[in-house]
Amino acid sequence: MALELKQQLRQGQHLVMTPQLQQAVKMLQMNTIELVELIDQELQENPLLEIEEQAPEPEAKERDEIDAEAFANYLDSGVERTLTNFNNYRNEMPSYESTVARDDSLHEHLEWQVRMLELTDEERAVALFIIGSLDDSGYLQGDSGEAAAEAGGSPEVYERVLKRVQGLDPIGVGARDLKECLLIQAGHRYGEHALPVRIIKECMHELETRNYVRIAKRLGVEEEVANEAIRKVLALEPKPGRRFSTEETAYITPDIYIHKVDGDYVITLNDSGMPRLRINQLYRSAARQKNLPADAKEFIQNKLSAATGLIKSIDQRQRTIYRVTESIFRFQREFLEKGVEYLRPLVLRDVAEDVGLHEGTVGRVTTNKYVHTPRGIFELKYFFNPGIQRQDGGADMASEAVKAEIRRLVQSEDPQKPLSDQTLVELLKKANINIARRTVTKYREVMGILPSNKRKQLV
Repeated sequence: MALELKQQLRQGQHLVMTPQLQQAVKMLQMNTIELVELIDQELQENPLLEIEEQAPEPEAKERDEIDAEAFANYLDSGVERTLTNFNNYRNEMPSYESTVARDDSLHEHLEWQVRMLELTDEERAVALFIIGSLDDSGYLQGDSGEAAAEAGGSPEVYERVLKRVQGLDPIGVGARDLKECLLIQAGHRYGEHALPVRIIKECMHELETRNYVRIAKRLGVEEEVANEAIRKVLALEPKPGRRFSTEETAYITPDIYIHKVDGDYVITLNDSGMPRLRINQLYRSAARQKNLPADAKEFIQNKLSAATGLIKSIDQRQRTIYRVTESIFRFQREFLEKGVEYLRPLVLRDVAEDVGLHEGTVGRVTTNKYVHTPRGIFELKYFFNPGIQRQDGGADMASEAVKAEIRRLVQSEDPQKPLSDQTLVELLKKANINIARRTVTKYREVMGILPSNKRKQLV
């Protein structure tokens, strides 16, 4: 069989993601804060970009008198020199961290107390090892036997030191489980033989299921006496390390604002902190100089293309976000007027067809974007909900509207006789909402609502 080489010409169409298109797609997924950070980076890297308010355009006569050779030398010396004075000033300023006081962590707070205790070197080493084994809630992680060997002390020393650590502030740290944590606190506060301690030791299951009547019977005391002791137990801290939590609060900056003006709703994009960009005419004019070196001219052309693409991508992003938001609230206008209960079922395809975009584009636009409405701040994705069919054949309800109805029923229930999931199903049916009990359970868990046996409160 002979092998033969041939050349063939084929014509076809392929979708090529140019750098500009890739940038535009990436920017659609960014929120306002991320976009501002990108613009700041581009301003530092691209000398052809400038902010309108900060860099007034030179007069035409001044631009025409630029010497090309001097400009080329300027490029050789580094195009970033215009930032030098600002960077020097910024470097002289104290850092943010040096001006902000920081609270001690749980581990630092405990280590400080250990240093105040009279301990042998061995005991102090074990105490520090125990502190290092605590999680953010203050619970001890790992097996005690293995930990004792790893800490370099005997099991007896380990247990003795652990008791000392468990007596430090906050009371209850170093516990291995919830029951031990509550026992440490109750014993310290009420005494080892007090009724709250007995409840924790003997009736933990009933306490978790809130079967308060059974607790009174098991302990052989009157319900009022048992209820008073139960209140003391419920007042204990199940996570003693909570107040030292290092988790930072996440602050949301809305990307879109919706305000009601003269009976209509007006959409405004949040451009706070976002600079208005333009092309530096000084560089553009220099590129037209006939005696400009080829490498300098190529540099300017590349940067000009990047700057133009960035400005167009930002403009396209803003217009796309506006169109998608406008479409969402054409569907969800009743939400703006009446609240969550009036959310309509909505899917990405509905908005995509309305504005003439691909579903993937709508998905990217609504990712990590927040809108400030008269009803509060919501992620754009919040307004996309599958439909729940009404029992009377009326218009479908959005799943978020059903969740809101469940939340309303739970909030209005008798705290001494909380509603079971089956009872919620029956009440929803009366409101022409026909859903299964497992769906009610799923929605309740998603909203962080405890089951009925754990919502029961004391008289």
